[in-house]
Amino acid sequence: MKLIHISDFHLVQAGGTLLGLDPAARMDACLADVEAHHADADLVVVSGDLSETGSEDTYRILEERISRSKLPIRLMLGNHDIRENFATVFPGQMAENGFAQAALDLPEGRVITLDTLDDGKVTGRLCDVRLGWLKEKLEEAKGRPVYLFMHHPADKVHLPALDVFGLLDPEPLFALLKAHGDVRHIFAGHLHRLVTGNWQGIPFTILRSTNHQTALDFISPTTTNCFEPPMYSIILADRGSLIVHIHQFAH
Repeated sequence: MKLIHISDFHLVQAGGTLLGLDPAARMDACLADVEAHHADADLVVVSGDLSETGSEDTYRILEERISRSKLPIRLMLGNHDIRENFATVFPGQMAENGFAQAALDLPEGRVITLDTLDDGKVTGRLCDVRLGWLKEKLEEAKGRPVYLFMHHPADKVHLPALDVFGLLDPEPLFALLKAHGDVRHIFAGHLHRLVTGNWQGIPFTILRSTNHQTALDFISPTTTNCFEPPMYSIILADRGSLIVHIHQFAH
C-alpha cells in the first residue's frame, strides 16, 4: 500500500503571495511531482491548512487543481481553514456529522483522517462527537492496522514556540488509540517542521509545509519563519512494516 502525505498549502487569493512565495504554484509543483512519480498511490492525504485565510475563493483554487488530477485525494482541515467555506466547495469531503474526516479501508488497513479544527483557535481540539466517531471507526477496524492523519500534533515535540499550539487534552485520544492496539503511525502537519518520534509508544511523523517553514529553535517562545525546502512523504505499508520516505520536491 502506498500513501502520500502532504501538508499546509496555505493558499491565498489568486495571484497573491505569502511571505514572498506563491502557495498555489508550490501546491501545483508538489501535486505535479506526485502525479509524475506516484500515480500508483492508493491515497493522497493533505493534512490541513489548505488555505491561509479560509476564504471560499482559495478553496475554489484548490478544487480547480485537484479536479485535473487522477490521484485519489483526501483533504483535511487545519486552524487556518474555515469549515463552512470548505464544505461549500467540497461537500463530498465532509462526514455526516459535519466534520471533515473519514475512515477509508485500503489493502493494508484502515486510514482515518481526523478533524482537529477548533473554530477560530490555533490549538486543536477533539469534542465528544469526534471522539465518539473515532471510537466507532477504531472498533470497526479491530484486528486491522490503522494509520491516523490529523492536522494538530497529538503531543509535544519540545519546541516551546510550537508546543503551545498543538492538540489540547490529548489523553482521551491516546486512550482510544491504545485500546485499538494496532495504530501503526500518526501523521500530522501544523508545525511546518519535519519531526519524527513516538508518542506514548505510537510512532509519528510531522511534515513540513509546501510553502514556508518554521525555524528549529529550542529556546525562543515565539516562532520564526524560514525557507527550508518544501516536502511530501511517501508511505509504504504492509502487514509487517511501515516505511516513510521524505521527498524534497523541486519548487
